[in-house]
Amino acid sequence: MTATETGSAAATGTFAPRPGAAPLSRMIRAQAALETRMLLRNGEQLLLTVVIPTLLLVLFSAVDIIEVPTDTAGGAGSSVDFLAPGILALAVMSTAFTGQAIATGFERRYGVLKRLAVSPLPRWGLMTAKTCAVLVTEVLQIALLTAVALALGWSPHGAALYTSVLSVVLLLLLGTAAFSGLGLLMAGTLKAEATLAAANLVFLLLLVGGGVIVPLTKFPEAAQSVLGLLPIAALSDGLRDVLQHGAGIPWQNLGILAVWAVLGLGAAARFFRWE
Repeated sequence: MTATETGSAAATGTFAPRPGAAPLSRMIRAQAALETRMLLRNGEQLLLTVVIPTLLLVLFSAVDIIEVPTDTAGGAGSSVDFLAPGILALAVMSTAFTGQAIATGFERRYGVLKRLAVSPLPRWGLMTAKTCAVLVTEVLQIALLTAVALALGWSPHGAALYTSVLSVVLLLLLGTAAFSGLGLLMAGTLKAEATLAAANLVFLLLLVGGGVIVPLTKFPEAAQSVLGLLPIAALSDGLRDVLQHGAGIPWQNLGILAVWAVLGLGAAARFFRWE
């Protein structure tokens, strides 16, 4: 090969690694893995998403503090049978709403989102990766809380296995979508400090007034109809209908969650500010 040919080959040769962006699917997987590791390494997030729901489940199941509604047979219901579905709903809210809102709000404040927005990963890919991280965390939460509840004597009473599994999966997915939309809306419109305060305040209010620990029947009738429209109430009541009372697909609760998901995600997409 002549010197001219060698120079031409060097100018047009193939380099390793090949320059250019990685495939989109690989970028989303890598970002999702990073988001998951960051979430699981955050002690405050673990306190909110794992420790608090587990402690609430153990405490209120072991101590006779709340008055559990009667079961379908008219007898006194079991505390853990009532609490377990509500705590599962609380776990979804703590991860998809509170945890995601706080983390995303501070990422926005420190300019992390601004820098990621100009990377080869598109903005919708970043949100997809965050959603995948939320789902992975929720799977770990649900596995842990289910194991703890079963150890405390929880005995789920479902209808047909396929119907029960389908109902639970639909409720959890729609609940995740609803809370994620609300969390991203808050993180993308408020300052980080305001997001931190508001997200924790909403968490506490929904914990008390969302039917998680205190039955909605304990509230005045006028308030019950309003509280029943909240996403946490729809999720906890839907899970309770399926896992405690053996009901079929809870279409009303799914409808409420679907409306919240559409409104929350739509508003987040419209008003989210990256800077």
